[in-house]
This record gives sequence, C-alpha cells and structure tokens, in this order.
Amino acid sequence: MNIEEIKKEKIKCLEWKNVKPWYEQVKKSFNIQKDNLFIDYSDWFTIGEKQDLTKEEHEVILETAKKLIPWRKGPFNLFGLKIDSEWQSNIKYNLIRPHFNLKDKVVADIGCNNGYYMFRMLEDKPKRLIGFDPSALTMLQFEFINHFVKSDIIYEKLGVEHLEYYNHTFDFIFMLGVLYHRADPIGCLKSLAKGLNKNGEILIDTFMIDGEEEVALTPNGRYSKIPNIYFIPTIPALKNWLNRAGFEDIEVIAITTTTSEEQRKTKWSFDQSLEDFLDKDDKTKTVEGYPAPKRVYIKAKKKN
Repeated sequence: MNIEEIKKEKIKCLEWKNVKPWYEQVKKSFNIQKDNLFIDYSDWFTIGEKQDLTKEEHEVILETAKKLIPWRKGPFNLFGLKIDSEWQSNIKYNLIRPHFNLKDKVVADIGCNNGYYMFRMLEDKPKRLIGFDPSALTMLQFEFINHFVKSDIIYEKLGVEHLEYYNHTFDFIFMLGVLYHRADPIGCLKSLAKGLNKNGEILIDTFMIDGEEEVALTPNGRYSKIPNIYFIPTIPALKNWLNRAGFEDIEVIAITTTTSEEQRKTKWSFDQSLEDFLDKDDKTKTVEGYPAPKRVYIKAKKKN
C-alpha cells in the first residue's frame, strides 16, 4: 500500500462541489495573520481574545465557523466566539487525562475529528502528534483552528486501515469512538498493534453492553439512529478481542452512560442529538429498542 499516493488522492476532495465552498471560506480566514496569541488548554479550548481582531476580521471568523457547521467535537472559544459543539468533549478528555503521559512520545489519534483532543494534548509536549480522520469537513475545521494555534500537529486524511502502512510507528495511540464502526473489530485492533512501537500503549473507548458472557450485540440497521454500527461487545468479549489482537495488561479505566450533559443539540450542531435517539418513554433504551449508549474506556499494552 502506497500511503503517499493515497494521501494525494484523498486531498483531491477539496475540489469536490460539496467541499469546495467550505475550503474557499476557510482560505478567507487564512488571510488573518496573528502571532503570539493567548491559548488556554482547558475545557473551552481558547485561542486569542476579542480585542485581537478588527470588526471585519471577527465577521470572517464567524462566517467561517458557521460555514463549517456541524461542530461535533469541542468546545472552542476563538477570539471570543464560543463554538458550543454537540459533544462536550472536555468530559471525555478529563476522564482519560489521568491515565496517560505523552511527554516526548510519538502519538496518534485515530478518528481525531476536528482535533479537539489533540489540541488539548499539546500541553503534554509530545514529540509528535498525528491525527487520522478521512472526513473533509473535520479536516477543514482543524485547519481553521490550527491556523491560529500554529501547532505542528499533522492531520492525515486517512483511516485506521492505513495505520500499519504509515511511514513510522507510535508510542501511544488513542482511538475514541471508532471501534463500533468497524466491521472487523479484531482486525482493527490488530492494525493498532502493528502501528505501535515496542511497549506501545493504546487507549480506546467503545459502546458496550452489560453482561459477563463473551458476546456482542449486532444491531439490525441503526443503533441510536447511528448508521454503520457493527458490534457492541460485553467487556469480557472486548477483552478477548484485545487479547487476540496482541494486547496485554488490559485495564478498564471507566464505564459511563452517555447523558444530555455530554451530548446535546446546539446551534452549532445537527438538528437532532441524544434526546432524539432514545425512546421517549424509556431513556434506558434507544429508539430501536436496544440498551441506551454506554461506553467502556480501556487502556492496554502491546504484547512483546
């Protein structure tokens, strides 16, 4: 697999008729040049202050942010403009933050969306930080924000299936909210193992179902109105997948139930969110009758 050729092919999406208007708008924001901006790495990832921009520059920032709706991950505060994303990603980040140390490590974020987690990780001073996500919209959201952050984060318009063919391996890999979208979950986890250095670690989260049996739910069609959800395992089944894929020291960090505090509609997101995905009479079930979304967070080490 020639990764460089794949990258060249994928970047052609910027000329697609549905993507080009986003790209043209983002390029307008690139005309705003600011140095030494204030950055706050806390829950609202904040770049700059309102007084840093002219009225005309503020209008460009607002127009660009609106053009790139929906913002699923965040929140961001860009020169006083608060982009209140559908997911309050700070809740997830603060949950996993005590369980890793990225200083001087080569780090990948698989399914990185617009880079919110990677921007937060900059505070840890990793040696290199690379995001993988095939979405054109989230890539442009990242480029819009990173133009002002001026980080050396690399955003690859690639997926987990490209990881083992990438031009170097990683010390630590995050894969948050991706595994249930893969038709071959063990193969996906094997790709993570192949992408790790010796003693490399992963931190993942995925949907789960309760139970001690080594089984997985296979939704018929959609799950919580989400397409392309293939397998939702019990924790014992997930541990078996990880073991088969080449991992050890498997540690359950947390189990959470998704609430409207973490995922909800905002003016920056889709018209529907979690409250529309659950049974209106029984919030313990999805609209399809499956158990409501519950997540397990797991850290594991590559077998050597």
